[in-house]
Amino acid sequence: MRLTKLGHSCVRIEHDGVTVVIDPGAFTEPDAADGVHAVLITHEHPDHYDADRLRRCDAPVFTIAAVADRIRDDAPDLAERVTVVAPGQAWEVGGLPVRAVGEKHAVIHPDLPHFDNSGYLLEAGDTTVFHPGDALTEHPSVPVDVLLAPVCAPWMKAAEGIDYARSVGAARNVAIHDRVYSDVGLAIADTHFGRILGAAGLDYVRLPDGADLPR
Repeated sequence: MRLTKLGHSCVRIEHDGVTVVIDPGAFTEPDAADGVHAVLITHEHPDHYDADRLRRCDAPVFTIAAVADRIRDDAPDLAERVTVVAPGQAWEVGGLPVRAVGEKHAVIHPDLPHFDNSGYLLEAGDTTVFHPGDALTEHPSVPVDVLLAPVCAPWMKAAEGIDYARSVGAARNVAIHDRVYSDVGLAIADTHFGRILGAAGLDYVRLPDGADLPR
């Protein structure tokens, strides 16, 4: 399994000749979706969904109904490539098992709409990878080997992200959702995540854009 960080919440996962990209949004490398076999989108916010990046490939797009509605409105040329998935639904991309996990985005503020959100669990051979999107509440029903762990957002504090990662208990935790803080703020978050998860026997790393998770 090859896992590549491509900016903010976007990762590419390659296994056995199949490549999937999750959340190629506006903070993502422009070529994040080039050449992939499928795109997964967790929710409609522009840091996770960007129509121009989807236009750079011809792969099917798997996402929730709210994102499909947004695509029909602002990128109707992409609509025929979209498959809507529901919470708990399982399917395969070229033999790579995928399952949708969860229904709601974390609450940003009580005065704002409560958006829909789906995490995705992928099984790459004997490695399970979980991307929760913008939520810290839902857990897959199977053990997770690699958690893509949000580290900073307007809807969370570091302690919440650390406690969520610790509760999932993945042996390896890869930082995502990391374009919100300054470099100084990220250094502080990385120190806390690394120290506390490390004390629980869990590995934590924040990869530079374009870097692969070491095997």
